[in-house]
Amino acid sequence: MDFVADESLDFRIIRSLRQHGHQVFAIVEESPSIDDASVLEVAVSRKSILITEDKDFGELTFRLKKTHFGILLLKLSGLEITEKIDLVLSVVKNQHQALFNSFAVLDQNRLRIKTGKK
Repeated sequence: MDFVADESLDFRIIRSLRQHGHQVFAIVEESPSIDDASVLEVAVSRKSILITEDKDFGELTFRLKKTHFGILLLKLSGLEITEKIDLVLSVVKNQHQALFNSFAVLDQNRLRIKTGKK
């Protein structure tokens, strides 16, 4: 599965996704400091799911109706990095089809998915 990782994403999560066979285009490596709209454009051009810890992507997709192929917003503050990695890997493995064309929010208690391309 292909992902674009926003600059806000902890690089240890990116590394773990790669170690588990996923292709991850990391904004921090390729285009650091670009704005959120440009990050979303990169994800769309790559037809990839965007993984972020930045809630501003909700505004871009819902209020401004920007196109996307899926966004996974992580709200995992307060958890140890190993717990964050385990949660992300579990969601990617078990919910990968549901993530496409959806806006998903992962917190420590659940995954909420709003389907439909925006």
